Order: sequence, then C-alpha cells, then structure tokens
Amino acid sequence: QVQLVESGGGSVQAGGSLRLSCAASGDTLSSHYMAWFRQALRQEREGVAAIYTGSTWYDDSVKGRFTISQDNAKNTVYLQMNSLKPEDTAMYYCAAGTPWTMGWPLSSRMYDYWGQGTQVTVSS
Repeated sequence: QVQLVESGGGSVQAGGSLRLSCAASGDTLSSHYMAWFRQALRQEREGVAAIYTGSTWYDDSVKGRFTISQDNAKNTVYLQMNSLKPEDTAMYYCAAGTPWTMGWPLSSRMYDYWGQGTQVTVSS
C-alpha cells in the first residue's frame, strides 16, 4: 500500500511557475512508477509526466515546460511547472504504479494508488 499526498498547487498568472510535491508513505517510491495526471473541468484525466529509475515520459503539451523529478531520500516526487498557460488549469493528481503491470506510463489505467489532488489555476 502506498499513501500519496500532493501539495504546492495554487493560482498563478500565465507565464508563471509552480512546483508540485507528492509525499509518499507506506512504501518506497523508487520501487514504483510515479506519475502526475491532471483533470480539467468536464475533461478526462490525462497523463502529464511519469518517472521510473531515471527514465521520464511527458505529454507533448508540457514538453519543455514541465519537469518531473524524484527525491528517494525524501520519498517525494516533484513536478516543476514553468511557462504556465491557462490551459494548464486543472486538478493535478499524483499516482503510483507497480512495474510488473506497467504498460504505457501516461495511462491512468496503469496506476493503483492516487493522491487526493491539488488545484492549479492559471489566469491570463
């Protein structure tokens, strides 16, 4: 079992930056795929970024702007978001998935554990 708690969301103007954090307990993050998903109002949940043993995956919409990283000593995953756009507005969720069942790392179906989410609002 993995428990995940996100933090760091907030309101920012377009062009600004935020850093989201996802603190884990119950198991070590280094043994899981870790990912960030987001869900805008009336939209489906979409994968933003994922990380596992140093490999990373990004959705095309955030490449070059967002960076996922992991601090194993703190058992925490981060999402650094730069050059934010209004279309980045969404609830952001952290997720953990097991390696032996993993398919495409940005598919929500691959993840078993989810945090409660943190809201990001970008104004123009």
